[in-house]
Amino acid sequence: MTTGKKLGIWMDHSNAHMMELLADSVATSTIESTFTHESKEHSLSESENLMHNKEQHEQSSYYKKIGEVIKGYEEVLLFGPTTAKNELANLLKADHHFDKIKIAVKQADKMSYTAQQLFVKEYFLKSLA
Repeated sequence: MTTGKKLGIWMDHSNAHMMELLADSVATSTIESTFTHESKEHSLSESENLMHNKEQHEQSSYYKKIGEVIKGYEEVLLFGPTTAKNELANLLKADHHFDKIKIAVKQADKMSYTAQQLFVKEYFLKSLA
């Protein structure tokens, strides 16, 4: 029985912790949004409209980077404390490149890396049962 490639992503609007479920471990990497608190403050000092435009552009770029990683998987779990996971899921559902990828969204609190990895393992083990 092949289980396919599985990826868990704990995310908020600034960081995405990518966790690939392997046979005996979890491989982790991180993607960070380039729209930082400092760039927000700088943009706000110039103009609120400029800040919102820059934030939308940076957020779009952040989601696109995550989407590129997701293309290599068969099942993806998006989880985290903010609406970022839902925003990304909606973008992915609208893009036909992701039609064959099973994408689940779960609410989760802020977690340590260990708790995130355990959450991913438990989720995918339940989906096998």
